[in-house]
Amino acid sequence: MTIIRAKSVQAFKPDPYVATLLNCAMWTFYGLPIVHPDSLLVITINGAGLVIETIFIVIFFTYSTWGGRKKIIIILIIEAIFTAAVVAITLTFFHTYEQRSMIVGLICIVFNILMYASPLTVMKMVIKTKSVRYMPLTLSLATFANSIVWCVYALLRFDPYILVPNGLGSISATVQLVLYATYYSSTNWDDDDRSEVQMSSSKA
Repeated sequence: MTIIRAKSVQAFKPDPYVATLLNCAMWTFYGLPIVHPDSLLVITINGAGLVIETIFIVIFFTYSTWGGRKKIIIILIIEAIFTAAVVAITLTFFHTYEQRSMIVGLICIVFNILMYASPLTVMKMVIKTKSVRYMPLTLSLATFANSIVWCVYALLRFDPYILVPNGLGSISATVQLVLYATYYSSTNWDDDDRSEVQMSSSKA
């Protein structure tokens, strides 16, 4: 909503959203009956995640500079090609549920870790500027809650492919919340932070 009201992405970064989009795509594939049977929750939740992240990315794309839009387009093309390749290779060369679950599960672990690590760029800026203005608290809280819930689900189902990345994700989200609590009082919410915006734009 902040981006829509300002009609600018300001110093917000699309990294967590494009990373989450690929992560949701991989987990949706993992949950399909042809890969890992009896994973309806994995499919439905990550399918919903695909829709939500697509909306976020459209908002970013709409209010970004041309440099920012070009970066998003390139990343999305790479993600689409990679996803298609994973699907084709998995279905062509692996013929049992165990094999497919292992291959796709390992890939999901990698990209789930990347998703949880993507806010590191924002966390670095928070430490440098001593401001949490561009690290949304709602996103950090949602990430924390999401990773904890999936850890519980993984323990109940004894699914290490879900447990490992979400365990790391809960640690990453905890660090974000600690940073938010640490630098909240030093954040100037009224300032336009033009220098941060320019810094972000120059890197786009």
